[in-house]
Amino acid sequence: MDALSKIFDDIHLHRSEYIYLKSQQPWSFHFQDQDAMVAYVVIQGKGYLCLENEQVLLEAGDLCLVPSGQNHFCCSALSDSLIESVNITPFFQEKRHKTMILNAASTADSDELFMLAIRGHVDSIMAKPLFNALPKFLHTPHIMSSTAPEWLQIGLQFLAVEVNQIRPGRDKILDHLVSILFIECVRDYIAAMPDSNNWLHALSHPELSSALAAIHEQPHIAWTVETLAEQCCMSRSKFASLFTQMLGESPLAYLQQHRLRLATQFLQAGQLSIQQIAHRIGYSSETAFSQTFKKFYDLTPTQYRQQHQISKED
Repeated sequence: MDALSKIFDDIHLHRSEYIYLKSQQPWSFHFQDQDAMVAYVVIQGKGYLCLENEQVLLEAGDLCLVPSGQNHFCCSALSDSLIESVNITPFFQEKRHKTMILNAASTADSDELFMLAIRGHVDSIMAKPLFNALPKFLHTPHIMSSTAPEWLQIGLQFLAVEVNQIRPGRDKILDHLVSILFIECVRDYIAAMPDSNNWLHALSHPELSSALAAIHEQPHIAWTVETLAEQCCMSRSKFASLFTQMLGESPLAYLQQHRLRLATQFLQAGQLSIQQIAHRIGYSSETAFSQTFKKFYDLTPTQYRQQHQISKED
């Protein structure tokens, strides 16, 4: 399996949901969900997406993907940012597959907004390296035009068919479509990146990607710098130097962080014992795993699991 494919397996994109947003001007809405990615397709009208200190104008035919689901808001005009904003986050669960009216007030010259909003849930801890490497948002203009990527035109046409029909397997189809949308946006971004020394480029690097795929596919193996270098058909010194140059950390430091992120996933699931988790992610003993885990998270594995269970109950 190639490295990027394994990364998307790890983040576990699932439970894709969508709503339509419709409004007359002025309008404003906001969204925040750290365990999800969200995408907007503007079908009619235009507006601004604002995230931290950045703004992007979205026009009819544009796609904007916010990978990490971090807090952002959209408005009909930057001067409208102070009007009462609607929180659309709960709509995905409560009003999924429906059209939400943000502002029904109508004037003769008021432009109407019609937008498709898509949410896909992810494991935010496993997705952290990917989200840290991506920009706050990915903007693809004019997706309905003939100049848009063919994959996007086909995917959106297929999505349009699925969202307007109730057929068996629909939810699974939507998950796959949203996964394809996300993956292709990331691949296009990687292809256009000018800087080659980063984690995203390493995923598609002709040599390093083999080591990354091995780490993500078989974290339980007792990998060493030498055995990882062998996966890339490189000498130990050349591999270690290139890996550190591109990813900003040593191969074994990267391996350790990936193992600990996997551990949090297993601890949250609550199906394996601490000892079983330790062996599954490559630690020879429960003690060694617990000590390393506490050093990173300031909690023992047992405390982490208990804290997660309490937060779920709340």
